[in-house]
Amino acid sequence: MAPVAEELEVNEEAQAATKAAVFATAERLFALNGFQKVSVRDITAAAGVNLASVNYHFGSKDELLLEIFSRRTRELNRERARMLHTAQGQPGGATARDVLEALFAPPVRWSAPEHPRSISVQFIIRSRSEGGPAIRDILQNDVSHLERFADALVALRHDLSREEVYWRLHFSLGMLHNNRFAEFDRLRQLSGGLTHDEDAETLLARMLDFAEAGFLA
Repeated sequence: MAPVAEELEVNEEAQAATKAAVFATAERLFALNGFQKVSVRDITAAAGVNLASVNYHFGSKDELLLEIFSRRTRELNRERARMLHTAQGQPGGATARDVLEALFAPPVRWSAPEHPRSISVQFIIRSRSEGGPAIRDILQNDVSHLERFADALVALRHDLSREEVYWRLHFSLGMLHNNRFAEFDRLRQLSGGLTHDEDAETLLARMLDFAEAGFLA
């Protein structure tokens, strides 16, 4: 390989490494500290890169936020779609519980403190309350990833109106969005110590029992 080509390849690898470091560091800092409290300087200092790296690779802090949000939600929704596709391809097709599990399982499992994607879920949760106009627009208007689940549930409960299915799905999503490992302490206080921390699979099973009952009623 010619020296110039080698130099270009090394430079491209270095740039890719810098971009990846900025992305990962920003996600972690935003998730832990909030969007407004984290500056571009905080990100680049923690990542050990040049101050101009955020603007060079992402355009701005807001565009960096949007890039992290878009990538992580795409990854999450691809996992959901894969699980739903697998469930629908099994003999007899998918049950309501299968559909709900495909919707719930990825974010619940990612939320477990020991999971490598727990920071990503914390970031997405922050995004729901602190994201800028572009993120809020996506949250409010981009429902394409939910349509396949709504259609699957409508097909299973054809005795219900589509409106009723949408409402039940809405309530199920509310349970998902407001159920976090960090809130177990509050529940323990409410229950007078009757409830205990549970692993992701046990928590998921409890959520599915509740949501499934809502769709079978």
